[in-house]
Amino acid sequence: MNDTASTSKDIVSVPSMPTGPSAWEQLTAPQNQNDAGAANNSNLTLASSSTSLLPTTPVKTISSPEPMAHTPQGPPTSHGPVYGEELTTELVNQGWRKFWSKRENRPYYWNRLTGESLWEMPGQQHRAFDPLTDPLGICSPGQPGPSPNSPQSNAHGNLKRRPSEDAQHPHQGHGGAPPPMKKFILSGPWDLEIFTNAVIVERPPTLLPHPHPEIEAMRAALTMKLVRTYEDLCLRRENIKAPRDSFIRWIMERKVIDRGCDPLLPSLCIPEVSPSMYREIMNDIPIKIVKPKFTGDARKQLSRYAEAAKYIIESRSAPAESKKIVKWNVEDTFQWLRRTVGASYEDFQDRLAHLKRQCEPHLVETVKGSVEALCTKIYNLSGEHAKRIREKHILLLKDHGIGEPTPPPPPPVLKKVWCYPIQFSVPSPRMPVVEYLQDRDHMVIKYTPSSMSQPDSLFINLTHLQKLEQLYRYNCFDDKKFDLFIGRVWCLLKRYQTFLGNSVNSSQEAEMTQASLPVPVFECLHRHFGVTFECFASPLNSYFRQFCSAFADTDAYFGSRGPFLEFKPVSGSFQVNPPHCDELIDATLAHIEKLLNDSIEPLSFIVFLPEWKCIAKLEENIYKRRSVIILGMAHEYRHGYQHITPQHEVTVKSMHGTVVVWLQNNAGYARWGPNENRVEALREAFRPARDKERDKLQQQQQQQQNSSSATNSNDSSGSSAAIDPASTANASNSI
Repeated sequence: MNDTASTSKDIVSVPSMPTGPSAWEQLTAPQNQNDAGAANNSNLTLASSSTSLLPTTPVKTISSPEPMAHTPQGPPTSHGPVYGEELTTELVNQGWRKFWSKRENRPYYWNRLTGESLWEMPGQQHRAFDPLTDPLGICSPGQPGPSPNSPQSNAHGNLKRRPSEDAQHPHQGHGGAPPPMKKFILSGPWDLEIFTNAVIVERPPTLLPHPHPEIEAMRAALTMKLVRTYEDLCLRRENIKAPRDSFIRWIMERKVIDRGCDPLLPSLCIPEVSPSMYREIMNDIPIKIVKPKFTGDARKQLSRYAEAAKYIIESRSAPAESKKIVKWNVEDTFQWLRRTVGASYEDFQDRLAHLKRQCEPHLVETVKGSVEALCTKIYNLSGEHAKRIREKHILLLKDHGIGEPTPPPPPPVLKKVWCYPIQFSVPSPRMPVVEYLQDRDHMVIKYTPSSMSQPDSLFINLTHLQKLEQLYRYNCFDDKKFDLFIGRVWCLLKRYQTFLGNSVNSSQEAEMTQASLPVPVFECLHRHFGVTFECFASPLNSYFRQFCSAFADTDAYFGSRGPFLEFKPVSGSFQVNPPHCDELIDATLAHIEKLLNDSIEPLSFIVFLPEWKCIAKLEENIYKRRSVIILGMAHEYRHGYQHITPQHEVTVKSMHGTVVVWLQNNAGYARWGPNENRVEALREAFRPARDKERDKLQQQQQQQQNSSSATNSNDSSGSSAAIDPASTANASNSI
């Protein structure tokens, strides 16, 4: 008998009681409709002194292939609380808690690490599955919940059962026991089976509310309205087109210092004037300077610059001295153009540089106030939009009976744990109807916002949709039946479409913002440098199943640990490939240096930057162990829109060189130092041919598997865990 299946186990905030468990345990206690008072009552086996108990890791324990001295191993030490006659200290350390069911009027047990729930005392796992022993309806028929110390708990404790699997396993195995469920490993340009070696200090849940399609559609509409306002202001006030992709870089630069409530739109930044936006607009005043291809183009650009400079100085209120200097230089340029015949390409370029040096200081002083006012207006509009989104989201939560998020109390004792998924401090509202249909090798996901009459359709190829399903299975703990999956995928796709713009009109900057390293490079980083974590990625382009990304709310279900600048590991090996934003790169290097300063345990960061972004601060870093340059046109990256790009267009040749820098403390250098053999292996992995050979070999293996399965139809049950495109879209009505 299920005691309410719709439960939010790891992420529900519960008010503290005078004699109940600690605030941290209340925060992560289970809550459901019928047992909502279970955690509010003091009917726990923990005594009131349990407030001094060390918090346990809110995820399943994992085994590391190479145990480390600093790694939290074994059960945490007890500090003397009394757990009652039934619930022993060992069971509490394994994650078990005792609650009271109001509906059944009897106690039940729930494991916060594995998600298992039992009516009877934990430890009696030898009997066959009985639905009456599963109060929360988490375990599957024929698959008792794994114990925390079971070697199979990490292997397939979270796998979602499909009707096809249940149909193919109607019989019992040897001795009447159910046959073991095979673990499915999803093939693709990633390896989602690698456990993390990142260790962090336990952290409280996030205050961000769960994403919702209605709110995400509203955020997208307001963001596009802000983009149009920015383009219109540039054209009307400064007589220039908005610098290409400057809005994307503005968001990245603002989020470095933003302390506002919205995950996308900046709303609380100091200073209000963005250095990035101000700099890019100034660079295009009076006109955008580009390198001309021919001599005639160089002549035209010089003439256009002189005319634009004269127009600005005459149409704006400028000091008399500035007007005099600019007009004199412009007139001198026009006279030079009239009397000069047969000037070379270099002559025009030199004359343009001279005119720019003479006029630019006066032009900057003339338009400075106007450009600063433009930047301030965009920022203030962004803050107003963020406030509207926040109010609408809170109203939606109230309609679902969910209160406004409040800051949770800090855990009583902080300790080092394996890096675990982000938790939410509030439950998730119900998801509206989101339609989906398969179109060849793509899935079309549709949602119709209340403000629109037509559905908003988003696309993702089936391979990446299967990847999101696997990541969801590993990292999401409040939706075991996948009821909210397809709605959260729509929110994820909509967020990145809003951030990067429409993929149909995508630019090189948007593509490179989400570009990732080739698969052979990731394989080499993991094999030779112990890398298991990406510091800048997304669920759509990540290689590992744990990473940092820009948006903690939409990405958390799929493996994100939040923004890297808020991520504070104390140990582990990390790959760092930040977007090409100067402020973000500077903040990233400063954050890495602080992390290396604060930790004596093995800590390693392998940083990848374009050669033209290499800065002196990186060269002078005291933790720099080595750097190498991968020449331009001699290596490739994976396309930033690889989740919708055809397979033959996924790899993009890099036009510029890539600088690889190892930043490691002493312990990290001793373990993952860049010796000659390792560095040479990384150079070899960057060769484009390696990626093509790997893809070709993988296709051959796939064809062999398909042919063998076709000739041996009697063994179809052996592939029960395989996911095909049709079952991904329709299995169990879960997606």
